[in-house]
Amino acid sequence: MLTVVHQKNETNVHAPAGVGGSLLDELVRDGARAMLASALQAEVAAYVDAFADQVDEHGRRLVVRNGYHAAREVTTAAGAVPVKAPRVNDRRVDETTGARARFSSAILPAWARKSPRVAEVLPLLYLHGLSSNDFGPALEQFLGSKAGLSGPTITRLTTQWQDEAAAFARRSLAGTDYVYMWVDGIHLKVRLSQEKVCLLVMIGVRADGTKELIALADGHRESSESWADLLRDCKRRGMTAPVLAAGDGALGFWKAVREVFPTTREQRCWFHKIANVLNALPKSAQPGAKTALAEIWQAEDREHAARAAAAFATEYGPKWPKAAEKITDDLDVLLTFYDYPAEHWIHLRTTNPIESTFATVRLRQRVTKGPGSRAAGIAMAFKLIESAQARWRAVNAPHLVALVRAGAKFEKGNLVERPDESGPDQHVA
Repeated sequence: MLTVVHQKNETNVHAPAGVGGSLLDELVRDGARAMLASALQAEVAAYVDAFADQVDEHGRRLVVRNGYHAAREVTTAAGAVPVKAPRVNDRRVDETTGARARFSSAILPAWARKSPRVAEVLPLLYLHGLSSNDFGPALEQFLGSKAGLSGPTITRLTTQWQDEAAAFARRSLAGTDYVYMWVDGIHLKVRLSQEKVCLLVMIGVRADGTKELIALADGHRESSESWADLLRDCKRRGMTAPVLAAGDGALGFWKAVREVFPTTREQRCWFHKIANVLNALPKSAQPGAKTALAEIWQAEDREHAARAAAAFATEYGPKWPKAAEKITDDLDVLLTFYDYPAEHWIHLRTTNPIESTFATVRLRQRVTKGPGSRAAGIAMAFKLIESAQARWRAVNAPHLVALVRAGAKFEKGNLVERPDESGPDQHVA
């Protein structure tokens, strides 16, 4: 949990007149620190538990708790608070890139020196499972409000955010052109009076290359009917068919998009596909298979990718036909991204914009006892994405996105025919 280093001569703040301000302030600060400590401890525990089955050759876990970071002061509305954040020792290495995995707290970033804005903290705490009754003491430290955040204040704030989410869901899409689109179904582990929330998330790339949330809806069961309802609603509000959609092959989305936007091409997410293939293989075969799969999705062009896929099927098909079929049966929609600019390949072959936004929430395992509001959960997810959206980068070579919409042709990732050229012989030098 979070260790708090107390300051002996700390200045008292926010003491109501006639009340023992020193003791009251300390109680308020300790309450806020305890709630922050609980959230950080749960975040770390969830991260460690998520990789509990990953061990080294000696059977030792690759991801474990490892004490605390050095104390640092975080400036809040109530003053400077010295804290020690929990440390995680993560020895996992991405075999494809060679990069070392690293835990990063979404609640208290590694180098944070100022408290996060309430617009970012409150949605995250809610989606991590803190009940609304806990928000007051949890956020008093950050907001510096004399009265704190009472239950009615939290209710008004969440109601306001629900109204914003509802207005977002009704807005016109007629003036915005989404050329690329990522889709996914996010299951939130928030205990509600009904079954857990399944969010249908659509993030798009505008013609200028910027990323933007298109839609966020309650999907109930992530079915094709739910996706079709959402797509039809977007179409009624003026949305035009994206050129390409990327998502997990298990989604009911694909049946729905063929019905509502039949011209939209399909790209299966490679990260989801790799996980599905590896799950069909014994652990001893997984490292080699992962390397062989990288030869496909990181190939220099479609032809090399197809040859690498054939090699994968030859090597793994005889012993594990189901694993090989997951590649061969979907190869066309796994390689669609090769028909677009090479600069965009890194963006199109996975659903990373959605995955990274919800990564911390998805790792959450434990939840509070009190039931939450389904509508509030969706509104909080909306605010979380809204906060994250401000930090999203445009896609590489954003000027090429408009050419994709206009119908430009690309071969091996290179532009070969502009949309204003009349015939296939008019190639770009």
